[in-house]
Amino acid sequence: MAVVEQRSERRVVANVLRGSIGNLIEWYDWYAYTAFSIYFAAAFFPKGDQTAQLLNTAAVFAVGFLMRPLGGWMLGRYADRHGRRAALTLSVTLMAFGSLLIALTPSFATIGVAAPILLVTARLLQGLSVGGEYSTSATYLSEVASKGKRGFYSSFQYVTLTAGQLVALGVQIVLQQFLTKQEMLSWGWRVPFVIGATGAIIVMYLRRGMDESESFEKQNAKGTETQRGTLRVLLSYPKECLLVVGLTLGGTVAFYTYTTYLQKFMVNTSKIDESTVSWVNFLALLVFVVIQPLAGGLSDRIGRRPLLLTFGVLGTLCTVPLLSTLATTRQPVLAFLLMLAGLVIVTGYTSINAIVKAELFPTKIRALGVGLPYALTVAIFGGTAEYVALGLKKAGHESLFFYYVAGCVLVSLIVYGTMRETSRDSVLDRD
Repeated sequence: MAVVEQRSERRVVANVLRGSIGNLIEWYDWYAYTAFSIYFAAAFFPKGDQTAQLLNTAAVFAVGFLMRPLGGWMLGRYADRHGRRAALTLSVTLMAFGSLLIALTPSFATIGVAAPILLVTARLLQGLSVGGEYSTSATYLSEVASKGKRGFYSSFQYVTLTAGQLVALGVQIVLQQFLTKQEMLSWGWRVPFVIGATGAIIVMYLRRGMDESESFEKQNAKGTETQRGTLRVLLSYPKECLLVVGLTLGGTVAFYTYTTYLQKFMVNTSKIDESTVSWVNFLALLVFVVIQPLAGGLSDRIGRRPLLLTFGVLGTLCTVPLLSTLATTRQPVLAFLLMLAGLVIVTGYTSINAIVKAELFPTKIRALGVGLPYALTVAIFGGTAEYVALGLKKAGHESLFFYYVAGCVLVSLIVYGTMRETSRDSVLDRD
């Protein structure tokens, strides 16, 4: 019996690793855009001041988020009808096309307005991809995880999500060591997108060898395809959909503030050197990756709500002081500690958000239920966080953004305070 359980656990680990590697590559491709936008902003848009060019790239970043709800719907529906493995393979294929398009698009000086148009097209493909990747990956990791370890295993979604950003930053650091700033501005920024497209193609083949989740196979055996993955079925769970929105709001704004935007914030506001900022981001995110499974495992012991409440309280109270202090410092060590403090706080959300949402919906609608309301919330609030921050900076009211983030977290805190403990009455146990 012990041998069978051991083999079963090894199978779980193998499937989690296969799914997670693909997730890492997908998010590397997504974050490469953010990490290298300070270099390619001038290549795709007309000459102007740095903040104006960053605003343009941030706008395209936000446009990519607008596709995420469509990706959450299309690939969530596909995953609920045709399987998690098939949807995960399709999502990484779309990402490969998007990254390759960015890598090969000529500059604005060469083809004029066609350059930003192609950039937007590529970003739309990437948005479609990650919209489906999140929902299907969260669903798959939750379904293949062993009971009693779901918080731990599902936390690897944000481990690999953030690891993708780390790899993007790592590539940036390496290129900064070997290329001059002029070479980075001229052609060096294209290298990470070539790497991303190549990695996505490799993962496309690796994902074909993943096991389908047992939950989906049981549901599929019932032969109720017409009742799976439809908006009509999803709308029969209105409370759960609204709960996903409330769960996500504060977390997504805080996450994108402390990860993707902080790099530009430290360069553009704190006036810290770009290469130093890359190292600050890399080291802080490395610690963030390590603590995700620890927090996920803790949730298996004490429940999900205590972690969410901790994030909600600290995020509401500490966001303004943290960002206000960071705005006035040029000390790399202090900047690292401030960024890390924000990331430790947001861990209360990131480490368990996937499993909490998956525990709300039955198998027949889980991928769509996890993906669509989440993607809508991220598109409206997470994807626009950077644009709101830069817009307020350009208007001379940058500090208002700090209060905006804290306010979003406060809304989610109210939701955390009223929701049930999902780990004690998980739909996953009833499938």
